[in-house]
Amino acid sequence: MYAITVPRPGGPDALVWAEVPDPTPGPDGVIIDVAATAVNRADLLQRQGHYPPPPGASPYLGLECSGVISAVGADVTGHRVGDQVCALLAGGGYAQRVAVPAGQLLPVPAGVDLVDAAALPEVACTVWSNVVKLAGLRAGDVFLVHGGGSGIGTFAIQLGAALGATVITTARAAKHDRLRSLGAHHTIDYPTEDFVGRCRELLTDGHDGVDVILDIVGAAYLARNVDVLATGGRLAIIGLQGGRTAELDLGALLAKRATIFATALRSRPVAEKAEIVRRVHDQVWPLIGSGAVRPMIDRRLPLAEAAQAHRIVESSDHLGKVLLTTG
Repeated sequence: MYAITVPRPGGPDALVWAEVPDPTPGPDGVIIDVAATAVNRADLLQRQGHYPPPPGASPYLGLECSGVISAVGADVTGHRVGDQVCALLAGGGYAQRVAVPAGQLLPVPAGVDLVDAAALPEVACTVWSNVVKLAGLRAGDVFLVHGGGSGIGTFAIQLGAALGATVITTARAAKHDRLRSLGAHHTIDYPTEDFVGRCRELLTDGHDGVDVILDIVGAAYLARNVDVLATGGRLAIIGLQGGRTAELDLGALLAKRATIFATALRSRPVAEKAEIVRRVHDQVWPLIGSGAVRPMIDRRLPLAEAAQAHRIVESSDHLGKVLLTTG
């Protein structure tokens, strides 16, 4: 089979389309013939040499995929050769075939094309595990989503709106109309507007701040995120695009009785990821099936053009997911 390899860390041109050995399924895993995968920020970091795969994972990029099961391990039940699925991966999506633990498989949601389903597993599991499981987002909350135009952001906006939250998002002004069409109640142009001041202007009676924040920026936003949190607010940090080190005013955090979560999905044990996948299937897949939440696809490129896809994501000009297809 062929896969995108990274012989040496570097820029997008470090990605090489090469012939590699076929994967084999473990007793509790399956092989998927990949229809599509999606480009995530973690892939860019791995290409640069900053985010190695966890022990035992595929060395190739790609944290999610969709496709057709072509082989099943001896201990697997409930899945058969020929099933159309999508999957959360620890790596390996940038290939024609990938081995996956059966617990990380999801059916293709009703009404979603097999290729487009590749845009769902990583964002759905990341957003649900942080925003719902940890931060406890509920109807009536004010929910601030940083990076609303990203794959994570476009999914979080839709899920927040579907759960009955008031959704505020930061993004470039050119993306605002699209983000409002996804369910964002308010949009903030982060290069020109202070999100703390704008959030306070937008808050209605009964809210002394933002209840839940989903943050991909990290250090550069830490102090302002804490500043804008409501009493009892919850901040979930899932990215470090704005740096990894910042000063934290613990007095401000104590005064608000607030909580900060910092999580990663890829490095979790297989059993933890399987539990997240089960809960996502139960709680999120019905929202996708009903059309309340849908995959947002910016564009589709052939897998062999992964370097161009990385350039697009690095530019942040996309809205939603950039997919790489094998067909």
